Amino acid sequence: MATLTEAEAPPPPAPAAPTRKPPRGRGRLVPYWLLLPGILWLLVFFALPMIYQASTSVQTGSLEEGYKVTWHFATYWHALSEYWPQFLRSVLYAGSATVLCLLLGYPLAYLIAFRAGRWRNLILILVIAPFFTSFLIRTLAWKTILADGGPVVGALNSLHVLDVTGWLGITAGDRVLATPLAVVCGLTYNFLPFMILPLYTSLERIDGRLHEAAGDLYATPFTTFRKVTFPLSMPGVVSGTLLTFIPASGDYVNADLLGSADTRMVGNVIQTQFLRILDYPTAAALSFLLMAAILIMVTLYIRKSGTEDLV
Repeated sequence: MATLTEAEAPPPPAPAAPTRKPPRGRGRLVPYWLLLPGILWLLVFFALPMIYQASTSVQTGSLEEGYKVTWHFATYWHALSEYWPQFLRSVLYAGSATVLCLLLGYPLAYLIAFRAGRWRNLILILVIAPFFTSFLIRTLAWKTILADGGPVVGALNSLHVLDVTGWLGITAGDRVLATPLAVVCGLTYNFLPFMILPLYTSLERIDGRLHEAAGDLYATPFTTFRKVTFPLSMPGVVSGTLLTFIPASGDYVNADLLGSADTRMVGNVIQTQFLRILDYPTAAALSFLLMAAILIMVTLYIRKSGTEDLV
């Protein structure tokens, strides 16, 4: 019977790696202690205010007599029946701004991810440059840009654009300020970076070899974009639209500074109820109705988009 020589003999098996024993005693509690500050922060500054507002929404009374929890759920129906136009207007304005941000932001994000080259960092800085100033200052700047008799309004008049927008009901005569168009422009400008950055992050993750493979299969640039680029960038599209729509739907600064009484959003109503009329139950009920509406729309949107891999 043939025997294996020393050179032909298989190498001895490597020694098994020592098994690590799970931490005992206090060592197991370290991750929970690290999570404790964040949990306390959420409880104090998120959960407790939400509970307080929930109790406020079912109270009755007045500021002079005091408010008491009477489980008066009719406040919700009154708030919805009274201010449903502002709810509808908020969804319409936020949706329009989100669509405009997507149409403007996607080409720019694509340029930064695939064509910017050495200018990439500079363009990214320019995208986030508006964050270096106050939200209020950025919105006030649009009052100057869209001022009556200014160059923007003059150019739109000379091109007869305002005739079309006036027919659509988004401007009034030769004015842009105090119209729905001004509010949507302000929302689009202020929330555009929230669309561009997730889109750029998602596009940058796409392997360039996939585009080369599509070209080798004789796919046109449009087909490559439709079949490869856009489907792979869907997490960024979903993230960007959510980061734009959610804060835009509850915004009140743009409608207050660039709009009029006819362009008030639900955020303006909540602000008025809290700070001027001092009707705290109605204001709290409006806040919860807005939150519930956004939550339902976001849930349906994520399921419809077919992706939960958010950037």
